[in-house]
Amino acid sequence: MVFAKETTPGLTSLVKKLDKATAANKSCSAGSFIVFMSDDKDLEAKLKTLAEKESLKNTVLTIDNPAGPKGMKISKDADVTVVVYLNKEAKANFAFKKGELTSAQVDKIIAEFEKVAAEKKK
Repeated sequence: MVFAKETTPGLTSLVKKLDKATAANKSCSAGSFIVFMSDDKDLEAKLKTLAEKESLKNTVLTIDNPAGPKGMKISKDADVTVVVYLNKEAKANFAFKKGELTSAQVDKIIAEFEKVAAEKKK
């Protein structure tokens, strides 16, 4: 589960890798979705373009208000928040300010996703 305020190269990298990891772990019903927290009127079209350009097939892209879903307590300072969970229990939580989501951080998130997916397969 990813909460993001805008599309960035780092987020696009994460979404692409997450989509592939989700496909690779379909047997354990792994899922992934991105909630874009924005009131950008053009965001829906931008996300459709992103999904087509990156051939996203396994990751749901959604839009919510700038504060995000009620009750989720998303940090106002974070540009991207990632929660990896299993059976409604958070196993890992990552928060990044603007520009902090690097390829190394993306790899850490994907490694955690793979670890949780392996745990689910047991």
